[in-house]
Amino acid sequence: MPFTIVRQDITKMKVDAIVNAANTELLMGGGVCGAIFNAAGAKELQDACDRIAPIQTGQAVITPGFKLPAKYVIHAAGPVYDHTNKKQSADLLSSAYINSLRIAIQNGCESIAFPLISSGIYG
Repeated sequence: MPFTIVRQDITKMKVDAIVNAANTELLMGGGVCGAIFNAAGAKELQDACDRIAPIQTGQAVITPGFKLPAKYVIHAAGPVYDHTNKKQSADLLSSAYINSLRIAIQNGCESIAFPLISSGIYG
C-alpha cells in the first residue's frame, strides 16, 4: 500500500476513513476534531460517539462518516505528552495509530487519512 504525505483539509478527502484526533470522552473539541464534527454533522456524529464513549488513551473506535466524503471516522485518543514519562507517551501515541489501522482493516478500508495525533493542545 502506498504511503503519501498530503497537506489538505482532512474533511474533504475522498478516502474510506479519516482519523479524528479525539479525546477519551469522544466529545467535539476544537481544531481538527471540531472541523471533523462540523463537516460530518455535529449532532449525528456526537450521538454516535456518545453510544461508544468513553475510550482509553491509545484506543480507537469507529463511527459512520455521515456527511463527510469518507465512509468512516476513526476516533483515536492520543496522549497528552508527558515530559517526565516520554516512553509511555510514545507508546500510547503509537497505540493510537496502530489501533486506528487495525480498525480500518477490520472494516475493509483500503484508504485512510490521518492528522497528526497529539500535536495540538496535547503537546
